[in-house]
Amino acid sequence: MNLYFRLFWLLLWRMRHARSIDFLEVSRLAFRAWPTDCDINMHLTNARYPALMDLARTFMLAEMGLLKPFLQRKWLPVVNASEFTFIRDIKPLRKFHIDTRILGWDEKYFYIEQRFVSERGLHAIANVRGLFVCQGRKIATTELLQAAQYQGNMPQLAEDVLTWKQLLQSKKQQNQA
Repeated sequence: MNLYFRLFWLLLWRMRHARSIDFLEVSRLAFRAWPTDCDINMHLTNARYPALMDLARTFMLAEMGLLKPFLQRKWLPVVNASEFTFIRDIKPLRKFHIDTRILGWDEKYFYIEQRFVSERGLHAIANVRGLFVCQGRKIATTELLQAAQYQGNMPQLAEDVLTWKQLLQSKKQQNQA
C-alpha cells in the first residue's frame, strides 16, 4: 500500500519539481527505506527493489519530458527481463537514491541500468530490458526515438549487457515448444 502513496507523491509533487534531463542523462530519485519495506532480516526486502525501480523509471520519463506525450499516445512501458546484483543491504530508515539511465537499445528493446546508492556506497545494480506497447502492439524503437525527438547516436551496449541479451535469447529458444 505504501507504494501507492509514493506513486501519488511522485505524480503530484516530485514531477512538478523535476529537473529536465536529456535522453541519455542519469535520472536520480531519492527514497527512504521505511520499516514496511523491510523483511525479517531488517533490510530492504528483495521484492521491494523492482517496485521502487518502476517508480524511478517513471520519474526518468517525466524528467525527460516524455511521460505525458507517451501516455497521451497510450504507450505503456513493459519490463521484459531484469537481472540484479545485490552488493550490500539497505537498513530501515536509511536514505538512498536510485540512479536510472538508458544504456542503449536495439530494434525492439531498451536497456536500462538502475543503481541503488547511499552514503555507504553502491547497494545494488539492476539491468532492465523493456519496451512500450499500445493496445497489444509493440512500439518500434525508431518510433519511440522519433517521438522523443532524439537525434543522437545509439550508445554501444557494454559487453555484459550484450552477454545478458544473448542469454535471454538462448533461454527463449530453449523454452519455445
